[in-house]
Amino acid sequence: MEEQFILRVPPSVAERIERLLNEEESSSEDKSLDLSFSEDGRTGTFVIGSDSFSAYLMDLPTVVESYKTYDDTNLIKTADIGQMIMIREAGDPAPDVVEYRHGLAPPMRDARKRRFRREPDLNPELVRRVEKDLLNIMAGGTVENLDILFNDHFRVF
Repeated sequence: MEEQFILRVPPSVAERIERLLNEEESSSEDKSLDLSFSEDGRTGTFVIGSDSFSAYLMDLPTVVESYKTYDDTNLIKTADIGQMIMIREAGDPAPDVVEYRHGLAPPMRDARKRRFRREPDLNPELVRRVEKDLLNIMAGGTVENLDILFNDHFRVF
């Protein structure tokens, strides 16, 4: 299995990276590339030559599959990609969320809001109580705060 990532860069940086990868005689200022992240693992710095840019690790709204072909006919899946590294120019504002909500292509614009089911609104106290009751049952105990009336009705308090 290969390790892959998506690197989204501004057009000016993309041209410099393409020159660096395609030309053997690129200028000496573009010879170095470096990507490093801070302690939080979400923010970092991307350096190409002597220029430095802000980098952000962002979650994608869906998993993107990556494929490779050896014979221009058959595709072989090589990776599932769920995050991308976004490089920003110096004046661009930093993203305030960890999920890039628009995906990689225009059809995925606001995909989570338009296509996916909303998360149910759950009362955290109810979830804690049910979890505690399930742990008690698995340990051989009983459910707390349960009254059983023998007139064919059950009441839970």
